[in-house]
Amino acid sequence: MITRRTLIRNAAASSAALMLPQTVWANAAMTIGTMQIDTLSDGQLTLPPAMTFGDLPATELAPILQQYGIAPDQTLTPDCNVTLVRDGERTILFDVGAGPDFMSSAGKLAEAFDALGVSADEITHVVFTHAHPDHLWGLLDDFDDPVFPNATYLIGKAEWDYWINPNTVDTIDTGRTTFAVGAKRRLETLEDNITFFNDGEEIFPNIAARGTFGHTPGHMAFQLGAGTDSVMILGDCIGNHHVAFARPDWASGSDQDADLGIKTRTMLLDQLAAEQMHLIGFHLPYPGIGRAEKQGDNYVFVPA
Repeated sequence: MITRRTLIRNAAASSAALMLPQTVWANAAMTIGTMQIDTLSDGQLTLPPAMTFGDLPATELAPILQQYGIAPDQTLTPDCNVTLVRDGERTILFDVGAGPDFMSSAGKLAEAFDALGVSADEITHVVFTHAHPDHLWGLLDDFDDPVFPNATYLIGKAEWDYWINPNTVDTIDTGRTTFAVGAKRRLETLEDNITFFNDGEEIFPNIAARGTFGHTPGHMAFQLGAGTDSVMILGDCIGNHHVAFARPDWASGSDQDADLGIKTRTMLLDQLAAEQMHLIGFHLPYPGIGRAEKQGDNYVFVPA
């Protein structure tokens, strides 16, 4: 069951809302079994169009962009949707947002927590889909202290091994060097408080990890629940609501391994559409909840 409720209750909350362009302070909620699931806005990224569209065939791309009202030279401002799951004694945060050091348009999770009435101290577990800045750098505050001091942290073993490796900074694409430096510095703070998992493992009751490699070497999605009563937290393996659905066979400029990203995206969309499973996409239009539907040989995102 999905509900949406506005959480602007007073002038202070309204003022906080103004810090997020194009986002109204609301949260989207759904219930899967005993799990209460909320998506919270961490703000938006500001990206050059070449990062997503630069190597795609312009003639075939044009009608897709037109369909979604996107100009070819338009700066992209994808939303950042962080997922919070409350289930009994566990309060689980999937990714931690961008924090104060990545982009001024992102890193707004604290305001979302305030609007929802949840404290960072209440988070019992933090689970990472992957270690890119907009998912990891919210781990530490301006003083390099942990934002979630009472949490236990979980990450896929392959993802950890990649970013903690001191050689990654020298082997990663030069445009992502700061990603590698920032990931290693932050992950090192967790070395005494980190649990690893692998593809297919159940990390909590009714929450299973799903290897969705390509965007990063160890990227993970997570299936909550089972059968028709389930939702997939995607992270960035399906990175937008337009080209990624319309042409999942096209390479994404944001994927570190473009070919593997295509394979992951097409297989996952086929499953999501066939099973009509709910999905939550980190960069899908706020609040990121919806379904994938098959249209011909490709797909379309249908918001909830």
